Amino acid sequence: MSAAKEHSQSEKIHLPRTSESEALKKIRHTTSHVMAMAVQKLFPKAQVTIGPWIEDGFYYDFDSPEPFAEKDLKAIKKEMAKIIRRKLPVIREEVSRDEAERRIKAIQEPYKLEILEGLEDPITIYHLGEDWWDLCAGPHVENTAELNPDAIDLLSVAGAYWRGDETKAQLQRIYGTAWENPEQLAEFKRRKEEALRRDHRKLGKELGLFIFADPVGPGLPLWTPKGTVLRSTLEDFLKQEQLKRGYLPVVTPHIARIDLFKTSGHWQKYKEDMFPMMAEDEEAKAIEQGFVLKPMNCPFHIQIYKSELRSYRELPMRLAEFGTVYRYEQSGELGGLTRVRGFTVDDSHLFVTPEQLEQEFLNVVDLILSVFKSLQLKNFRARLSFRDPTSDKYIGSDDAWDKAESAIRQAAETLGLPTFEGIGEAAFYGPKLDFIFQDALDREWQLGTVQVDYNLPERFELEYVAEDGTRQRPVMIHRAPFGSLERLIGILIEEYAGDFPLWLAPTQVRLLPVGEEQVAFTKQIAAQLLGLGIRAEADTSGERLGKLIRNAEKDKIPVMAVVGAKEVESDSLSIRTRASGELGALPVEEIIQRLKTANQEHRDF
Repeated sequence: MSAAKEHSQSEKIHLPRTSESEALKKIRHTTSHVMAMAVQKLFPKAQVTIGPWIEDGFYYDFDSPEPFAEKDLKAIKKEMAKIIRRKLPVIREEVSRDEAERRIKAIQEPYKLEILEGLEDPITIYHLGEDWWDLCAGPHVENTAELNPDAIDLLSVAGAYWRGDETKAQLQRIYGTAWENPEQLAEFKRRKEEALRRDHRKLGKELGLFIFADPVGPGLPLWTPKGTVLRSTLEDFLKQEQLKRGYLPVVTPHIARIDLFKTSGHWQKYKEDMFPMMAEDEEAKAIEQGFVLKPMNCPFHIQIYKSELRSYRELPMRLAEFGTVYRYEQSGELGGLTRVRGFTVDDSHLFVTPEQLEQEFLNVVDLILSVFKSLQLKNFRARLSFRDPTSDKYIGSDDAWDKAESAIRQAAETLGLPTFEGIGEAAFYGPKLDFIFQDALDREWQLGTVQVDYNLPERFELEYVAEDGTRQRPVMIHRAPFGSLERLIGILIEEYAGDFPLWLAPTQVRLLPVGEEQVAFTKQIAAQLLGLGIRAEADTSGERLGKLIRNAEKDKIPVMAVVGAKEVESDSLSIRTRASGELGALPVEEIIQRLKTANQEHRDF
């Protein structure tokens, strides 16, 4: 079978997430128990803690005096197969709290006692035959015979803290996956391998785009010249689009007084995710008088709006900034560019009259969809991120929330967007329409977002003079087509596998002289292209042509231009592209025009 055909067939295999499949939920939950039973058989001193399903498998956390090594996974998996082949019934038992406590103490499992304290009645226990049990709410299969050992694999061992708290015991976490059949497992493994090939941390280093440095700190990327060109290209692209749509650029500081964030509610609702306060002395610290690094840009834009009394004639006012914000993420939650501590948001805040809200919201979504089209991001859906009425994390009145959620739902219906609801996914000050992108490996990422906010205008007492002369409250729209610039670049690196479209590539054209005689002409053309805004460079390393071409391909350069004696004589370049292969010799002027057009239209050469 050809590689292309094999890939085509594998793409037809659907890999549902656990939350999408009751069958997988039972399989994975039961398999996690089988794994825990196997671990305790092989490592009798290991104590179990929690073992939930996750979207592509399951894990179990253990407190064991013996550290698990990757080689132990093979033995554990072999023991799991033995347990499965015993065809053990999976039995649900409902017990009293006192009885559960008695049994836990009898087997000396202190973590289970702590788990029991947090459980609500009824207390349920699931048994695997007569040899092993754990506190669990289910669901499970009825018999281990329903599990397929050939559709199960153990993936890795990692560290974890009990209850996710760094001050508590360090545990060992074993990750695994389980599927309905071996074909799904094979496809899952293929995608895992492909994910490694596309990993933005690996490709970012190979392509020289960004680095992380211990002296700087985790979660704080440093952008190299090539990476900075990529960032700047994305920023310039969106800035031009925004200017055409009436956005006004602003710049705001990286720090502010705590009082600003008390008014906005960030200090009360978001304090744990903010970097610690900077106070002049202990007295100032005690009364919370000091400065903090900003976690959001919106309170700053509000101050610009509020600096003058606005007329209805000035609205809508659209303030835009590529503003860097800071979040005190836990070190264990950091991951390359997709989860960092300092990141840049393509932030904008629109101040509108209630009558303007719907059209401005639609205009923002149109901008987001235009951005996705230029980035060749096609596989996405929109999440209606609404509040959870049972939670106390939100600010503002029920009426304000109802109006905002209704506005977002109405706009999504008007646009005919494919949507789904995410209850509890709202920001603390307002609901959102989030764009969830599915990448080449079926992983989902949140990119663009647009939010309707009645609450911050109320908290900051924002006003405008209406047509009848009365003072009225504007509505705010928060929006970010990219979301985080860092996360977007990480996702794009993986989506393109580092092979950026021409308009985004840090180096668009590399000129390759056949010999020393062509170097002067090569440098001249490279300088000419650079002067026209085309990112070109000449490879004057003196390597043979074959090596020059291989190096350019390795560096994922979109356009290679070979320069030989004939090309110098005819003022032409022999073009080779990664997208289309050999194009032959073309006049320099034609190449320049085609490159300029491709850049303007965001397409390949």
